[in-house]
Amino acid sequence: MSDLSKDHEWSKPAAMALPNGGFPADAKPEQGRYGPVFPRMPACYGFTIIAKIIPGREPVFHEYAKNIETGVAGTPDLLAVLKLHYLRWVLFPINGDTYFMYQGIFDTDFDKYTEDAVAIFASSGLRTVFENLEGFPADWQTNPQAFIKFVRDHQRPSFLEYGEYPFASADEVKKALRLKAAFETMLEQMQ
Repeated sequence: MSDLSKDHEWSKPAAMALPNGGFPADAKPEQGRYGPVFPRMPACYGFTIIAKIIPGREPVFHEYAKNIETGVAGTPDLLAVLKLHYLRWVLFPINGDTYFMYQGIFDTDFDKYTEDAVAIFASSGLRTVFENLEGFPADWQTNPQAFIKFVRDHQRPSFLEYGEYPFASADEVKKALRLKAAFETMLEQMQ
């Protein structure tokens, strides 16, 4: 699938196998502000970070997850600027140490996503759970480049991407669901 801009590309599932490094074999990585720009895939943009947590900090991750749950419940558009489809956090053991996996699927490129994440934290006064990861830069709030370098250094590229409705943005999916709800309401009123 070399032309990723075709109309109606969402209408049939798509899968893309990727070589080591996470870039399609026929794509020349374009340079972004902080390194190569990962291309848009069938599951849109995204990344997976795997990093070792500071020993004893497991409870902080669970507390932070509850804080995000509460924040989004109170302010549903809290993370809207990130254009997220999905976000998944996992803690898992490797050789007696605990590692954190942060996996996000979103609609913006890597550089914009990480810049927007830093901006959300800076403007809201929130801290990031990443502060509990070994090697995370202490000056991340004033040094987005250090934050981005940490994320890139811990990024694990995928070797398969699949999308049931490939390349559709979160806004397009929500619009389709709003239309569906409006159509159902109209049909109910007609009965």
